[in-house]
Amino acid sequence: MLPNSYEPYDLITMGRIGVDLYPLQAGVALAQVETFGKFLGGSATNVAVAAARLGRRAAVITRTGTDPFGDYLHQELRRFGVDDRWVTGVADLPTPVTFCEIFPPDDFPLYFYRQPKAPDLELRAEELDLDAIRSARIFWMTGTGLCEEPSRSATLAALEARGAGGATVFDLDWRPMFWRDPDDARPYYAEALRHATVAVGNLEECEVATGEREPYAAARALLAAGSGVELAVVKQGPKGVLAMHRDGTASEAPPVPVDVLNGLGAGDAFGGALCHGLLAGWDLERAMRYANAAGAIVASRLACSSAMPHPAEVEQVLAGGPVPAQETTS
Repeated sequence: MLPNSYEPYDLITMGRIGVDLYPLQAGVALAQVETFGKFLGGSATNVAVAAARLGRRAAVITRTGTDPFGDYLHQELRRFGVDDRWVTGVADLPTPVTFCEIFPPDDFPLYFYRQPKAPDLELRAEELDLDAIRSARIFWMTGTGLCEEPSRSATLAALEARGAGGATVFDLDWRPMFWRDPDDARPYYAEALRHATVAVGNLEECEVATGEREPYAAARALLAAGSGVELAVVKQGPKGVLAMHRDGTASEAPPVPVDVLNGLGAGDAFGGALCHGLLAGWDLERAMRYANAAGAIVASRLACSSAMPHPAEVEQVLAGGPVPAQETTS
């Protein structure tokens, strides 16, 4: 039972966390990189950071190792204003690290070190705070959380607990290295869509979930895949984003011109800004334009979590101003 004074979270995310080790030189193969920057990472975690940067009360449900990297992740979550009460340790598994290569404008290979198993896949249904999940204004989960047990059962239990309260976002988050075959993922994606009210994915992710790759067909298929799905968001990279509502309204937001440095965090910034717009009750066009601007800002910066924009930066871009440089202290 929640205490009488309990204030529901604006956003609770559930899923991946880790340490991103990004090269401090662009256009250099990983074998030749000499210096790296260390950052908080993981898609669900970055979405929570992005929402917190925009003034939302956010928390993340995940697990780390009980090692110095795990301590670092707790430190960073608190620094970014994300509640870490549901970030627990797994004693016998190391905190994951992820390396990337940076070849702008559109080549950013990722190398995940999540062996023998990532702690965030050790989330267990019986340990979830279902009252908090149920009461959150938005609950955000990802496809990665469905790839292994016990995380799969925990994620589905969280979705079941949501019921009809608030928005439930399924970030399709297709990572082929975490699955043996797309056919293995499809039944679990279908089950998650049955509980979601919002589905978000790029063209490849939509194809895995629905078999459709053409944007309008993919959006319609997402809306048809779950009786509760009210909003389908199809990200098209340099072609912008398509949002389609169950009521028949649709909005296509063009991309924001930007000199891309590292595109890896743009989708997470988009997600946090999308949640901000949903919480504010904005119409589709405004929400998509805002989320696109947030994603563009992060694409122009090196990191993911520390690159998430503040409201004034997004508004500057929406007003036609230049994409602001990242503050070194942020």
